[in-house]
Amino acid sequence: MPSYQSSILCITLTLLLLGIGNLKAQSDPEPTSNSPYSSLGLGDLFDPFYASNAGMAGLSATYHDPFHLNPLNPASLGWLRSTAFETGVFAKYANLEAENIQSTQWSGNLSYMALGFPVRNPINERLDQKEPNFGWGMAFALAPYSTVNYNIQLREALTDSTFTVGSFKGTGGTYRLNWGNGIRYKTFSAGINVGYFFGRLNNTRLVELEDEVVFYLDDFADDVNVSGLVWNIGVGYDLLLKEPNDNGDLVVSGKRLSFGAYANADMSFTTESDRIYRRVYSINSTSLPLDLQSDTISSVVDLREDGTLPASYGIGVMYENSNKFKVGVEYASTLWNNYINRAQNDELQNSYRVSIGGEFIPDYASYNNYFNRIRYRFGAFYETDPRSFNGDQLDRIALTLGFGFPITLPRQQTSFVNLAVEGGQFGRDQELSEQYIKFTLGFTLNDNTWFFKRKFD
Repeated sequence: MPSYQSSILCITLTLLLLGIGNLKAQSDPEPTSNSPYSSLGLGDLFDPFYASNAGMAGLSATYHDPFHLNPLNPASLGWLRSTAFETGVFAKYANLEAENIQSTQWSGNLSYMALGFPVRNPINERLDQKEPNFGWGMAFALAPYSTVNYNIQLREALTDSTFTVGSFKGTGGTYRLNWGNGIRYKTFSAGINVGYFFGRLNNTRLVELEDEVVFYLDDFADDVNVSGLVWNIGVGYDLLLKEPNDNGDLVVSGKRLSFGAYANADMSFTTESDRIYRRVYSINSTSLPLDLQSDTISSVVDLREDGTLPASYGIGVMYENSNKFKVGVEYASTLWNNYINRAQNDELQNSYRVSIGGEFIPDYASYNNYFNRIRYRFGAFYETDPRSFNGDQLDRIALTLGFGFPITLPRQQTSFVNLAVEGGQFGRDQELSEQYIKFTLGFTLNDNTWFFKRKFD
């Protein structure tokens, strides 16, 4: 195996170990950031797309590229023409504001790891002197699905000498491990993702009632493991546009309209919960030490219950002039009204997302000017969140910019460093809002010599 292929394998194993280490870090009692809304539902949901899509506001229903993976629509794998290893990280700066109180924070983490490849290698097809109408791609991916990170302190005076003090803390998150397959015949493609959904959510609540004589502390701890099988399907169709040539005959012009959709039905998962509810109280005296007593009001271990992840779908259309520019629009929705988690009993609302974005390449074949080969991306989106606060559904609005920097590896195989920048606002203006800027850095390493069929004279 060539040395650079060995390097890619080493990078893959290293990042996999980092991902496993991140799973273990869920038990860390101190959240790495403070997102109060993550106490609701499964927490803050991660964007389910990669850096190349993020620069275009997350367009995924119609997006397919011979060198990049698209995890939302598995039909795109039918267009894959090179083995692609993708990984990404993100950093986010947020300013939280509530009732004229502000807090700023940085957060970040590993975003995704994926490996995809065409089952039929394009080099073999060229050696066989075939012009393929059929394509088949496969991919494996690991990515976070949601995260819980909050640490809230509340204090309220009931009387001049009586106070309630509340401490609410949550950590953990959920993940999704996927196996995808996509096939293409001419310009029609279809695919399916099958995966495993898993994770752990930790929530604790301390509520104190204290006055000059009596002190109470209610201690509630809830640890929930979730797991289940998940899936989604996708389809795509490209309408090749034709223009007359010099002889007046209609020929393919390199322009196309791409239509795409992906969807999944409701999916079941199981939870395994450990809960303990304990009360500590004391009688205070100025001349005597505190007389502490503790009662365990309830305790549950390994309680198994069922849950339901909601159905979702996305549809879109994109206009593309090959190797020059593309622009598209997309609508996606998730029916969170159908979400059930008996371990937590949260009520969520249906959400939707409207996105518009595009990509521009000044001159993909430019030899002397590197900046002409860069992929410049842009986009904007508006989405509603399944969670609500004081009866008002949360929402997010943002603008995005992206850059795809081509890099040449040995044997002249083009790979990419993708950078996406997103700036926007999340939450409710009058209650708790978040202004943020998010940076996503992705690496796409391509190599179409894997699975190469050697020939000898």
